[in-house]
Parts: sequence; C-alpha cells; structure tokens
Amino acid sequence: MIDVDDRVGAGYDLSLLEKIHKKLTDREVELILTDNAQIQLLNKDFRMIDKPTDVLSFPLEDVPFAPLGTIVISVDKVIEKAAELGHLEEEELALLYLHGLLHLLGYDHEQDEGEMRRKEAEIIHSLGLPDSLILRTE
Repeated sequence: MIDVDDRVGAGYDLSLLEKIHKKLTDREVELILTDNAQIQLLNKDFRMIDKPTDVLSFPLEDVPFAPLGTIVISVDKVIEKAAELGHLEEEELALLYLHGLLHLLGYDHEQDEGEMRRKEAEIIHSLGLPDSLILRTE
C-alpha cells in the first residue's frame, strides 16, 4: 500500500506506482510529492547537499508490520525530466518511485556492482515502460 501525501496537488494517476509496489513489497510506504524548494531543504538537512534533487528515500527500522519508509519526490523534477526525455510525467514518477523503493529495500547504486540498475531495468521492461526510462539507469 502506498500512503500518498500530495503537497503540491499534482493529482497523478498512481496505477504504475501500485504495480511497481506490488512487484517488490507488501509493506506500506509513505510517498510525499513536493516541489524543488522543499526537497532542497530535505537534501540539505539529511545529505548536506544544498540543491534540489529528484527523489529521496528515508527507510524506517525493520520492525514487523511497520511501514518500510518514506519516499519524497519533487514534482518539479518529474515535469522537467519527462519533458527532456519525451515520456509521460506518470512514467517519470514511476521511475523515481521505483528508484526510491529499491533504496528502501536496501539497494544502493553507489555501493553495488550494478545490481540496482539491473533491477530497475528489469521492472521497467516488465511493465512495458518506455526505453527512455532506461537511460536514467545506465
């Protein structure tokens, strides 16, 4: 289950996110949709990087029946990247959700040997999403 907090009133269709979620976990995830200004504050506070980013993940302690964690996505970045790569905003949102969810599940593209990127590509292909999303994972 995805518990959505749409702070910018984006109103996206979340059916792709639900499909991704069901493929990877049965645990609840909080999803916060926000703007560049708010995600920049979080990025500065938690990663010491004073600029907006597209997605942040905040895992919770692994306790039975507890939510897996929180994913925060900048809708501004969704709009920018979808226009740049020529796919739908919902598809970009799905990729960012997938990326954030894999982090919550313990994947780390900065430390692994391509495992997270391969898993992203596998899920993208399994859902028939556009190849333009694969560009983001290479």
